[in-house]
Amino acid sequence: MQETKSNTIDNAYSILLAGGVGTRLWPVSRDLYPKQLAKFMGKDSLIQNTVKRLSPVLSQNRIKVICGTEHYHEIARHLKWIDVDPDKRIISEPCGRNTAPAILLGVLNIIKTEKDPLIFVFPADHIIKEISEFHEMIKIAASVAQKGYIITFGIKPDYPETGYGYIEGVKINGEEQALKVKQFVEKPDKQTAAAYIEAGNFFWNSGMFAFKASVIIEEFKKFQPELYNRLTGFLLSNKPLTEKEYKQLADISIDFAIMENTDKSVVLPSDFGWSDIGSWKSLYDFLPKDKNNNVIEGNVIINNTRNSFIMGQKRLIAANHLENIVVVETPDSIFVSDIENSRNVKAIVKKLKKEGRIEHHQHQTVFYPWGTKTIINEKEDSQTNQLAIYPGLTYETETETGTLNHIIVLDESVDILTANKKESLKKGDSIIVSNNISIKINNPNNNNACVMLVNIKITGVGHKIGHQM
Repeated sequence: MQETKSNTIDNAYSILLAGGVGTRLWPVSRDLYPKQLAKFMGKDSLIQNTVKRLSPVLSQNRIKVICGTEHYHEIARHLKWIDVDPDKRIISEPCGRNTAPAILLGVLNIIKTEKDPLIFVFPADHIIKEISEFHEMIKIAASVAQKGYIITFGIKPDYPETGYGYIEGVKINGEEQALKVKQFVEKPDKQTAAAYIEAGNFFWNSGMFAFKASVIIEEFKKFQPELYNRLTGFLLSNKPLTEKEYKQLADISIDFAIMENTDKSVVLPSDFGWSDIGSWKSLYDFLPKDKNNNVIEGNVIINNTRNSFIMGQKRLIAANHLENIVVVETPDSIFVSDIENSRNVKAIVKKLKKEGRIEHHQHQTVFYPWGTKTIINEKEDSQTNQLAIYPGLTYETETETGTLNHIIVLDESVDILTANKKESLKKGDSIIVSNNISIKINNPNNNNACVMLVNIKITGVGHKIGHQM
């Protein structure tokens, strides 16, 4: 997207928080592939949508993405797909420590090269309908932040939602756009939420902020000196952050760390069609419905079904006489719930973890820096995986004693490298490698190379490399 200097706010940076997992959107969102990487509507992922909607008021060239180390490479790929260079824009945390350390980490990185910039903070996994209104509120927030306030965007509630935190605001003398933050309120019951809407000065907590770098730094020094000193000390060492060091930081949100303590916090009442899509119910509420009040996505056929959310990926879903139901299909899991209680999927994820099931952690297809691996079949004595190796990159594995690897090229060509041999295979070729041999599969093409890798436990097989055409 083309940016022009006249439209872009000068000396303003964006910090995108991309470290969450989104458990309540399982089975699509998982530890290794969280909701910010998923596509719930259209062709873009949530993080791609977040980056795109910043233009033209905030430059895509002045973005810092804070994410987990395990998501670094895939987020970089998502940025490249929308023509945003990920180099020096992604900051990875060795482990999650909540929003206060993440935001401070982003601010400290920005001020290494910039003198007191204006900084905006956005979760990378939210959605917004009214982009022009969103841009107008960003401009207003920039003006208010220049006065030394720390702004949080408060969403005007239109129904008594019990899944969000609320912010109470009161008028400030001489400030027309923003309200002084009186209190932050944790998720209320329905009766309390209804009273908040009636009062008119309570707002949903969006988790979006704006402030001058110098202002937020001073508040961290004042209210979180240990966090500030530890993190600045780690960064001054010019060494990569370790998990051991990062775990020493306080696990605390920006609301508890700063916003509830500072006298500079204000709420900017906003109404631009925001949702954090924290559950299947909230995603259903956000998306347009058909004539029967359904949201249907994917390979789905329905009959006499209404008020339901049905989303599939590969398999056909046939729904008959359903009402107020959520059905979400992925290649290895299906989630079914009544729509009102669908946010309780966290209990399912907890049970999966307790039983040691990998479905809570990863999808059937897992993304790596070199490409993807899809589990096709898994038995006690064998495993079949399909590899998609990115252009110019290499997959590496080790053949254990008593096993053999059967490699079949399904698309493009690959080079098979072992300790003593190199074989070039084209589409349709195959090769067997066995017993304690390191294997590298290199893709020399400009497109993804697709390979089937069958690992079989077997005895009595000697060292050999042999074609089976």
